Amino acid sequence: MDRLDFLHQYKLTSIVLAVVIAWLTVFIINKVIHNFFQKTNFLEERKEQTIESMIRSLTKYTATLTVIFFAISQYVNNFGRVLAGAGIVGVIVGFGAQSLIKDILSGIFLIYEKQLHKGDFITVNNTFNGTVEEIGLRFLKVREWSGKLLTISNGEVKQIQNYNIDQMRVIERVVVSYREDPSKVLEILKIACEKINESNEPCLKKDSSDCVVEPFQVYGMTSINANFRGIEYTITGLVDDTLYWDAAKEARRIIAQTLYDYKIKLAEDTMVVKSLVAKESIQRD
Repeated sequence: MDRLDFLHQYKLTSIVLAVVIAWLTVFIINKVIHNFFQKTNFLEERKEQTIESMIRSLTKYTATLTVIFFAISQYVNNFGRVLAGAGIVGVIVGFGAQSLIKDILSGIFLIYEKQLHKGDFITVNNTFNGTVEEIGLRFLKVREWSGKLLTISNGEVKQIQNYNIDQMRVIERVVVSYREDPSKVLEILKIACEKINESNEPCLKKDSSDCVVEPFQVYGMTSINANFRGIEYTITGLVDDTLYWDAAKEARRIIAQTLYDYKIKLAEDTMVVKSLVAKESIQRD
């Protein structure tokens, strides 16, 4: 105790000691939470990772603010009274911290309303696409497919499109030439759907009794003049959200291969060129 009293006589030493204690506290809390989720499975892995990410952010900010207030208190007498009576300063800081409070509240609501989880593939504000890497109190970190890491303030998140909410529907559109027989095209697309269901069976969404909810099927003819190019047909299938991209890639491959095997021509852009001489003769007439 005498040694501790001696150390407390030096304010800088006390501050350094507070920093070490805060760091150790944050480390221990995060380690305990991580080990707890590693040994339990009553929540989905994505939800556990999301909660763990939020707790890490919360402990970090709490420890930082605690150390800052402690350091100030070492050099300001009656810091508690000063802090309680600083009404004007509080108003000024309040206005300056509006964006901070907005980010924190937005982050809490993102978690509470279950709009996203760590590992989800999302589109933010209809602009940024990527996988959620971290959800903090202030920032949302999204890793793009190219590898870039986007850091977005929670308060700036206006719209989220989440591709990982229990299920996803693969929708593939095929535009076929006008010269192809529609009835023949429909039959060939049905053959393609059978192949897709066989190949993508592990990806298909199943109910509690392990029955497929919605297999791949020909939705129908969705346009008879798609962009003035040809007739559009649509194929759909309900798959597990975590396997959506693999299922979609495999479905496209099988559709393309089946159309090729049966010599079905897809629509092509055409350009009609009229000669200048023919145009002038028409104008004279």
